[in-house]
Amino acid sequence: MSSSDVTTPKATRPEVPHLAVICATQLLALAGLGIAIYLTIAHYVGTEVLACAANSVVNCEIVTTSAQSHFLGMPVSVLGLAYFVVAVPLYSPWAWWSRFKWLHIVRLVSAIGGMCFVLWLLTAELVIIHKICLWCTGVHIVTFLLFALTVTSAPAVLGRDDLVTH
Repeated sequence: MSSSDVTTPKATRPEVPHLAVICATQLLALAGLGIAIYLTIAHYVGTEVLACAANSVVNCEIVTTSAQSHFLGMPVSVLGLAYFVVAVPLYSPWAWWSRFKWLHIVRLVSAIGGMCFVLWLLTAELVIIHKICLWCTGVHIVTFLLFALTVTSAPAVLGRDDLVTH
């Protein structure tokens, strides 16, 4: 038997999202963090630092100072900041390439939780406050995109055969 008759199995790479998805989610998480920092500063320093138009539909000051700008006694901006502080490492390339199944599950659960919270905030803006905050909308869009990319990548990532559960 010659050496050309023997084929060596190719090393299979773990199933991870395309590099574009990994880069996009990392950039989105960083963008969300930046906006959340800005909104948190505005919460504590004062809404006069908010660069946002005020008209019949858009008014960041009214939204960010409304009763709905707190959830369980916490400012929503601080909750958003905490979410993105966690999201940045969860969406890093190292986390996407991780063999720890729990990490991928945490990413998926946090994306679903973030989207549920965004839906509540949108309802508050549209139904209760009747105003929209453009900065908040930026966070909502970032959270939705992270959710969509995470959910569509989850089956392949969680189906990897190289994941460890401990």
